[in-house]
Amino acid sequence: MSPDRRNFIGASAAAVLGAFGLYEGRDGAMRFNDWFSERLFSTSREAPKFDVSERSKSFPNYHVAADTPVLERPAEYRLEVGGLVRTPLSLNVDEVKALNRLTYTVEHHCVEGWSAVATWSGAPRPAIADKAGVKPEARYVRFDSFDQDYYNGWDLVSAMHKETILAYGFNDRDITPDHGAPLRLYAPHKLGYKLTKYVTKVTFTAERPGGYWEDQGYPWFGGV
Repeated sequence: MSPDRRNFIGASAAAVLGAFGLYEGRDGAMRFNDWFSERLFSTSREAPKFDVSERSKSFPNYHVAADTPVLERPAEYRLEVGGLVRTPLSLNVDEVKALNRLTYTVEHHCVEGWSAVATWSGAPRPAIADKAGVKPEARYVRFDSFDQDYYNGWDLVSAMHKETILAYGFNDRDITPDHGAPLRLYAPHKLGYKLTKYVTKVTFTAERPGGYWEDQGYPWFGGV
């Protein structure tokens, strides 16, 4: 289902609920939209795939910091996986690359209105979750970044979709700082602001995390 159609259906349903006084105001609308989007989400739906010849010639980069974030000591980088897990992990990039690998060429959608086609390669989130042993009480995942205070919260179902990856490859080469090196979160079923770059920590939790933009009023679910 397209974002426009999803938003139309969500807005229509929200209007009906509003008419009956079931929620009030912008915050209530946001909460309902997130609730509705989560229930539309399908774990079996895959994103449309493109041929590499269809890749966009340019792919805008984005970060919160004034300058592109770059690790001062890349050899010391570790991805920390913790929270509600049986086996906390501390992995370097090579250890992440040694897990299952998924590569796809898909269309990226930005909340600012642009889109671009690119190829991404990375470790599927389920592979990391299985290695850590996520506990049954986990319902959400928080992704933290070294791009100042940038972070995102996801529902566990979206995070465990088979096309959600921690990407280390972009267009057939190692990912660069412009696009989130050494690891970035990627999934074709989410808008760009949900795809945390420069990931340092993955935390499984029972409480719903916020997010850098979500705390400022952006939709929490952020689905495409």
